[in-house]
Amino acid sequence: MEDWALIRRLAREGVPNAAIARKLGISRTTVLNAVASQGPPKYERASGPTSFTPYEARVRVLLADTPDMPATVLAERVGWTGSIRWFRDNVNRVRADHRPIDPADRLTWAAGDVAQCDLWFPPRKILLEDGNRALLPVLVMTLAYSRFMLARMIPTRKTADLLLGMWSLLSQVGYVPRRLIWDNEAGIGRGKLTEPAAVFAGTLATKIVLLPPRDPESKGVVERRNGFFETSFMPGRHFESPADFNAQLTDWLGTANARMVRTTKARPVDLLTADKEKMTPLPPALLHLGWRNHVRLGRDYYVRVDTNDYSVHPTAIGARVDVAADLDVVRVRHGGRLVAEHPRRWARSMTVTDPAHVAAAGDLRRAYQHRDQVLPDEHEDLVRDLADYDRAFGLDTAGGTL
Repeated sequence: MEDWALIRRLAREGVPNAAIARKLGISRTTVLNAVASQGPPKYERASGPTSFTPYEARVRVLLADTPDMPATVLAERVGWTGSIRWFRDNVNRVRADHRPIDPADRLTWAAGDVAQCDLWFPPRKILLEDGNRALLPVLVMTLAYSRFMLARMIPTRKTADLLLGMWSLLSQVGYVPRRLIWDNEAGIGRGKLTEPAAVFAGTLATKIVLLPPRDPESKGVVERRNGFFETSFMPGRHFESPADFNAQLTDWLGTANARMVRTTKARPVDLLTADKEKMTPLPPALLHLGWRNHVRLGRDYYVRVDTNDYSVHPTAIGARVDVAADLDVVRVRHGGRLVAEHPRRWARSMTVTDPAHVAAAGDLRRAYQHRDQVLPDEHEDLVRDLADYDRAFGLDTAGGTL
């Protein structure tokens, strides 16, 4: 390569070919070829059969039917006994001819059109009320036009909590876009929306879109934010509880949404107004949201929400009660009257008891146990029916004899 460049430089300076050949100790033919060539010399090995050649046709037949078949499986199927690394390199060369092409279009997002939704699981367990630690989901929502990010940790990935989480995040904006995009999350729907999700979308006058399989580009905006959280939010942080995690995340999002986004050349907070102008205002409240049940209260005066049991005032035993829970509070009502209110627990299989309910149950139990005990009258032993004496002396008062 260096001789080729030197030959061409000397020739361009007017040095005769014979002088160049003498100076470099090469033949004049080599000098003539270097001057006439359009590129540097390179070694090209003549193509010919290799140890892979007898197997290539069979490998191509298998790849035509299963393009992603691993090289180790292919080697077993065709009877390859040589170097697996050499075989894998040749398989990768021919695999490209059989792998289906899946082009990715560049998507553009109009103001007010889309919010992409996803669940992110932070790579760190959070301390719960029972002293255990668990990996909890974070519901992430990104407005595709402005790239404005919203996120909140939720107790579970069940339908009730997912809808409560979406309502909480949308309430921070005050508006709802025309479409909410999900990637077949079971609590929202797979192929078809769950009934609560469909009711939620209809009430907000929006549309929940479930993406088809193998379509990551349509939700790429929010998925890139998940990676951003792990590299920019998580390092060096410690969390005492889910509430502490949400407080730190909310504070950090205020800073993150004020940063310049490379793809839009703008800050999310600056584009948010234009995004909201094309959205629909949220209703003041959604009464059907959350965990809801209508049950008869048993003698043990506890109701279950998710996997946890919460005490209820025992005066409601035997009656139908309405149980409602959101992300923070569990409330129980009987005939419109509040008979229990507890902070919602995020740990599993807990029993949550109000001491006032236990005390009231003790009073009711003692009253029930003594309900048949009546105090005797102080003169009761001095009063007797006169007929008792007649019978004692054998007198028949009914026949009229004395």
